[in-house]
Amino acid sequence: MGKKEKKGSKTRRFTDASLNAYDFDVFPHGTLDLAGTGLGKKTDDKKATDEKIEKLQEKLFELQVRYWMEKRRAVFVFEGWDAAGKGGAIKRLTALMDPRGYKVWPIAAPGEEERAHHYLWRFASRMPSRGTLAVFDRSWYGRVLVERVEGFCTVKEWQRAYDEINAFERMHTDDGVTVVKFFLHIDQETQLERFKEREKDPIRNFKIGPDDWRNRKKWDEYLTAYQDAFDRTHRPDAPWVIIPANDKRQARLQVLQTVVDALDD
Repeated sequence: MGKKEKKGSKTRRFTDASLNAYDFDVFPHGTLDLAGTGLGKKTDDKKATDEKIEKLQEKLFELQVRYWMEKRRAVFVFEGWDAAGKGGAIKRLTALMDPRGYKVWPIAAPGEEERAHHYLWRFASRMPSRGTLAVFDRSWYGRVLVERVEGFCTVKEWQRAYDEINAFERMHTDDGVTVVKFFLHIDQETQLERFKEREKDPIRNFKIGPDDWRNRKKWDEYLTAYQDAFDRTHRPDAPWVIIPANDKRQARLQVLQTVVDALDD
């Protein structure tokens, strides 16, 4: 047995410098620059692009089976501007997957029970079990994005959230979970066109409401919040990937290719 500590001793058994303490390896600020990101090329040959998408979907199914057999896990996070095409990209991503091996989590405002806990609580229970994949349509980044901009949390809460998010993701990647985070990027003109199209479409007009128009007026504030999120949480073990999404086909193709590359290691 070791020596008994003297009364009043300030000796600490564990410190932040302990062997297994987390030291987040974050890419340098500005590695991803949303304001300077090009919005990609237009699809010239729709048939050829659709064929590429179908081949990637087939490959993705093979990888899903491999992950099931090897009992591995993966998480794909989707963030982006309103009307950027997150839902369409997720639909193509999961088109040929076995539904027993993945779960899509559409994230809305927290309910009463969820507000009674730490904001990460509701996400921890949705992480994938061994052999499965999880897709988050919006995510825990709401704390440093919409909650920050709209004032749904205090400044202290969203400022400390970057380290909380890094720790949350890191404990899963250390446990073998593959994590990739997508941001679907469009310009304001494209967003306006899609908003107007939704209002006219009786099938899709449920997707547009007062909150969407209000958020649009805060474009610059959201731009700053997104950039801060990239600067603070873009890490080698859980990278952000900016997807130019003015052209939906190209966006879906790039998402699928990125997922296949991430799983096929």
